[in-house]
Amino acid sequence: MTVVPNYPQGKDLLAEKVVVVTAAAGTGIGSATARRCLEEGARVVVSDWHERRLGEKAEELAADHGDRVHSLVCDVTDEAQVQALVDGAAARYGRIDVMVNNAGLGGSKSIVDLTDEEWSRVLDVTLNGTFRATRAAVRQFIAQGGGGAVVNNASVIGWRAQAEQAHYAAAKAGVMALTRCAAVDVAQHGVRVNAVAPSIAMHPFLAKVTSDELLAELSRREVFGRAAEPWEVANVIVFLASDYASYLTGEVVSVSSQHP
Repeated sequence: MTVVPNYPQGKDLLAEKVVVVTAAAGTGIGSATARRCLEEGARVVVSDWHERRLGEKAEELAADHGDRVHSLVCDVTDEAQVQALVDGAAARYGRIDVMVNNAGLGGSKSIVDLTDEEWSRVLDVTLNGTFRATRAAVRQFIAQGGGGAVVNNASVIGWRAQAEQAHYAAAKAGVMALTRCAAVDVAQHGVRVNAVAPSIAMHPFLAKVTSDELLAELSRREVFGRAAEPWEVANVIVFLASDYASYLTGEVVSVSSQHP
């Protein structure tokens, strides 16, 4: 029998920090991260390309956290919108301290049948979007006088082979490489750049777009016998965003119980 641990109480790990989270609407890792950051004392700007879902999520979070929640629509494939997100967050709260790059796009298709358009779309959202938001955030951090943290959402699939995932795996491997190189570029400014690499985190949208057979197989590979809860991944993101990770940069932390 698999056992899910108790949901942890906040310890003010992000007290007074301003956190921006992309792709935070819905029920996945981004949404869980926004909630965990709020519970850890942060002020949070949630963002997503889907205006209605974003508004619903912002209202839900604000019901518990009031004006410590703000929302801004952003499509990470549009450089101007990404810059407007960072500018708007800083205008709202006076600064930003953390950028969580959660936006990503997947799908399952053999490389035999994958089109240029499908390949490019996944890379533009998942890798290029992470680049755009990282660049905008670190420019803001430097303008503020330095410091700050970027946490990117990669995936264990950036390390491991899986059928019909060439586009997504290439994008996530790129996020890992971007994380390492960006960390070197901005270390002199006291900015940290890290990433998480989840294996499988169960939420309704994933269940909708993935077959039951594949979900069951992926869960069986985990030594805990279950997928992670989105908040379990969010907890690691919170740690990397916090001052407890002050000497960590350029790292990709696997959030997985999967054995080889």
